[in-house]
This record gives sequence, C-alpha cells and structure tokens, in this order.
Amino acid sequence: MQAFSAAVPGPPGRVIAQSSLWLPALPPFLLSGAVCLAAVPASIALARRTGAVAEPDADRHLHPLPTPRLGGLALFVGFAVAVAVFGGGVGYRWQVVAVTGAITLAMAIDDILDLSWRSKPAIEVGAGVLAALLGIVITFIAVPGIHSPTVWQLGLLATPVTIVWVVGMQVSVNLLDGSDGVAAGVVAIVAAVCLLAAINRIESPHDVQTGVVILSGALMGCCVGFLIFNLPPARLFMGDSGSHFLGVALGLITILGVAKIVAGLSLLVPLIALAVPIGDTAYAMVRRRAAGRPMSEPDAGHLHHRLQARGMSPVETALTFYLATGILGCLALSIYGHRRILDIALALFAVALAGLIWRVRRQAARAEPPLDDEGFVIVEGHRALRSRIRHSREAD
Repeated sequence: MQAFSAAVPGPPGRVIAQSSLWLPALPPFLLSGAVCLAAVPASIALARRTGAVAEPDADRHLHPLPTPRLGGLALFVGFAVAVAVFGGGVGYRWQVVAVTGAITLAMAIDDILDLSWRSKPAIEVGAGVLAALLGIVITFIAVPGIHSPTVWQLGLLATPVTIVWVVGMQVSVNLLDGSDGVAAGVVAIVAAVCLLAAINRIESPHDVQTGVVILSGALMGCCVGFLIFNLPPARLFMGDSGSHFLGVALGLITILGVAKIVAGLSLLVPLIALAVPIGDTAYAMVRRRAAGRPMSEPDAGHLHHRLQARGMSPVETALTFYLATGILGCLALSIYGHRRILDIALALFAVALAGLIWRVRRQAARAEPPLDDEGFVIVEGHRALRSRIRHSREAD
C-alpha cells in the first residue's frame, strides 16, 4: 500500500543538478514525446472517421474550424510505451498503465458517442476505485509539528480519500482544458515539479522516487509532443479522453511520489502547483451552485474564458497559465528544500510583470484614435451625405 503524507521539511542540501539524478527521466521523456507525436495523425484520422470532432459555436467553442478531439489516445500511447520500455524498476508500473488506459478508453467512447452527463462522474469515480483496488492508496497523512510530525492513519478512510483525490485531479484538468495548449502545458509543468520533488528524496538507485522520476518524465514527454499539434491554433484537441488521462496520471504520480515519505510537506506540493486549476474548479462549483445550475453543466465562466473575454489571445492565455503554474511550482518546491528555486520564481514573476506592462501599453496604443495632419480624429466608414442641419449659419 502506498502512503500520502505531509510533514516537516527534511534535511536540506541535496544537489538536484547531478546528472545521475536527472538521467532516468530523459529516455522516457524523449520516447514518450516521439511516440505521441507519431500517434497524432492516427488519432486525427480516427476522430474524423468516428465523428469525434468539436464543432465551433458562439458560446464555448470559439475555434474557427471543426477540430478532431481524440488527442487523448496519442497522449496515452506515448506515455504507456515509454513506461513499458523504461519502467522496469517502477513499482506499480502496470497498475498505472492499466488505470490510465481504462480512463482513456472510457472517455474516448464518450468523445465519440457523447454519453449522458451522468456517465462521466461514474467513470471518474470508477478510475479512483480501480486505482485503490490495484493497491495505489493514500494510507496516512502526516501533519507537521513542532518537534516531529503527527501521523494520521486513515484506516477505512484510505480508499474514499484516494477516490476523492483521483476524481479531483480529473475534474481540475478537465475544466482547465478550454483553451488551446493550456491543459497539456500546465500538466507538463506540474509533472516537472513532481519530478524535482522526487529527485530531492532519492535515497537509492531503485527506490520509489526513481520510479516517480521515470513516470514524470514520460508524462512530460507526451504533453510536449502533443503540444506541437495543440498550441494555438490547435489542429487537435485532447478531448475528455486526454484531460481525464492527464488527471488520473497526475493523481497516481502524486500518490506514488510521496509514498513512505514523512517529510517535506509533500501533501502541499501538488496542491500548490495545481492551485490555478483547483481554484478554477472550486470557483466553478460555487458559481454554478449560486446560479442554480447543475455542477456538470458547462459554461464559459472559467478563467481561460474570462482572460480571452478581456482581449487576450489564445497564445497569451496559455502563457499566462504557464507562468502562474511555474511560479506556484517553484514555491511548492521550496518546501522540499529547493531554496535556489525561489530565484527562478522571482525571474518568472519578473517576466510576467514585464509581459503585463507590455500588454497594457500595447492596448493603450491601440486605443488612441488616429489623427490627420490637422489633429482631427480619423473615423473609418462611408462618406457622409451633405447635412441639411445648420447651426449658427454653418452647415453641420
């Protein structure tokens, strides 16, 4: 059984820049990205053949052209192949592949057939139940104390807590997937955070944290490979199959990533890194509840929708999410003793601030009306007819 914990920081001083700690992530990263990239054309062809195509509309789907939405299949294939090839030392390797494969297949059917909204929560809960049945379970939570952490054994609550965690990851990523390139990019960044957190806790070449490094590398790789087709303007959407695959993969990696660790406030690391999608999910629930609408009913009130309504392009929206997730991920890693990572957080914050100032100035420049040589405002339009209205003996 695996454990999910949060406690006081462990001894600092581990050098995370050692190549021996990074190398296990590189082969699965490259293979996953290459396989995902190679599988994309087949996913596009299958989506068009089965009718799994997102049609544009004036409400939530603002893309200009019909777009295939079975990208989740390519994401899973890239991840699964990399884990199968390089995950020989990964504990629960086949369990992770089985759970992620099951949710991808189930949600691919939903992408094709547009199943009833009631089926989606059942499938999401089913993924959490399957993970628990296969032994990937949150068994205890360690809360930091003054002298030593207080460990709470979950006992009979282990399975329900695991299911809630896995479902929460799926819902958060699914609601995040509303703008080109956002979900895959954010998940890639969070996977990198999980990788760095695991690196800082490696104690032997084949311990559980080395396995997390491999899983995180594979997840990052398939996300990067998919982004080549998903960055604005997207030629392929991940669909529910992709967003739920990413959510389940993140949920399982974060559970395994803190297995048997009673140090590092590890409970907060994935929560902080995922603060943007989790916060957006919580606000969506409150917003729909206040409006008397079902929780499962989609709307255009998510953060990415609001940013684009404020005039941001899809590229600017994606970059905003990337910067926010990167900054929060750096803050989360500082909990694990990565003190120098705060310099990166400050640099990202500076980039975000510079980008904001540049955008405000650009909008202000666009808002200034054009003037002619005499200082009169130039207004484009049809030539006006001669007016018959006279003011002070002058034609208007």
